[in-house]
Amino acid sequence: MLVRLYLGAVLVALSLAQPAHAAEPRFFVSMAGKWSGKGSFRINTKASPVSVSCSFTAKSGDAFLTLDGNCRGLILISRSIGVRLKTDGQRYSGTYIGSRTGPAALSGRRKGQALNLAIRWAKLVNGDRDAEMRVEKIGTNAMRIVTIDKDLPSGKSVVTAQIDLKRN
Repeated sequence: MLVRLYLGAVLVALSLAQPAHAAEPRFFVSMAGKWSGKGSFRINTKASPVSVSCSFTAKSGDAFLTLDGNCRGLILISRSIGVRLKTDGQRYSGTYIGSRTGPAALSGRRKGQALNLAIRWAKLVNGDRDAEMRVEKIGTNAMRIVTIDKDLPSGKSVVTAQIDLKRN
C-alpha cells in the first residue's frame, strides 16, 4: 500500500514537472514551412479593401513561432510582415511587424487550432491602440490570418486584413 502511494506521488510529481509548453511543439511545428496565398487589407476602417498576394516562411521551435513574409497589391503596394510569438503553454505573447506605426505587441491564448491575440499598436490606429488578430490553422495545409479593428465613430468591428494561405 505504501509503495503504491509512493509511486502515485512520484507519477504526479513527474507529470507536474513537465514543461507547460509540452503540447505546443506539435502546434507550432505543424505551422513551419513555406506558405503563399491571397487576401485583402484596408489602410483604415473606412478604406475599401485592396487585394494582395502574400508569401510567408514560418519557423518554429518548442515554444516559439516566427512568420516572415511580404504582401503585394496593385502596382505600388508591397509590405513586409512578420509575427514573432512565444508561449508558456497557456499564454502567447510577441510582436507583429508590418504596421505603419511600428511594431505592435501581441498577447492572447490558443483555442483549438486558432491563436486569438490582442494587438496593442505602437501609436493610434483608427482612433485607438487596440485591435485583434486571429492566426488559424485550417487542416494540415492551410492557414488564415485575420485582423479586426473597431471603427470608433460607429463602434463597428471591421476586418482590416484577411490572408488565406496554403502550404507550398
